[in-house]
Amino acid sequence: MIYVRTSEARGHAHHGWLDSHHTFSFSDYYDPDFMGFRSLRVINEDTVAPRRGFSEHPHRDMEILTYVVSGAVEHRDSMGTQAVIRPGEVQRMSAGTGVLHSEMNPLDEPLHLLQIWLLPERQGLPPGYEQKRFEREERRGRFRVVASRDGRDGSLTVHQDVVLSATALGEGESVDSSLAPGRHAWLQVIQGEATLNGVALKAGDGAAVSEETALAFAAKAPTEALLFDLA
Repeated sequence: MIYVRTSEARGHAHHGWLDSHHTFSFSDYYDPDFMGFRSLRVINEDTVAPRRGFSEHPHRDMEILTYVVSGAVEHRDSMGTQAVIRPGEVQRMSAGTGVLHSEMNPLDEPLHLLQIWLLPERQGLPPGYEQKRFEREERRGRFRVVASRDGRDGSLTVHQDVVLSATALGEGESVDSSLAPGRHAWLQVIQGEATLNGVALKAGDGAAVSEETALAFAAKAPTEALLFDLA
């Protein structure tokens, strides 16, 4: 079973400096039918104006992943972390018992990124930070694991039973994956146009997958996407 959450159906907020699309309920956008999917709670696609961003604010008991599509984000937090995240890099911040952080666009060009929140496997974890780079060639023509519970294949470690993979496909390229019995998937198309088991998807679309064992993802145009394998 595949259900498509179209780009147009997402929540939308425009604050001048921030243009944000919400796959699931977030902030002032509320849809009781889209409060999340399994442990996946938030996928926000944000475009941040040059030299603007999110000033210091708190988080607690959440696994937060940042995936930069273009531009750069400057991160600072109460753990003493100072870092810049660029395309090809993925950041994991475990908010745990509480953390303050800020995210700013340090460049004179827009920042395009995905903010992803996952519910942790338990509350009260110690805060933590991790950042790694995954070259485009590592994602080309395959699903490259970028975050997982066990840190497999050099991926980030998240405190939840999830495997997050990224792919970059050229026009006409395809990649296959599988789901173990009882597992579910969410596929988020970042850029391009593709099909998942024959179901058409475009940039901004998400697909909830249940009761499927084989996944065939084929690009009709250059495509970038994320695949969440969820309990």
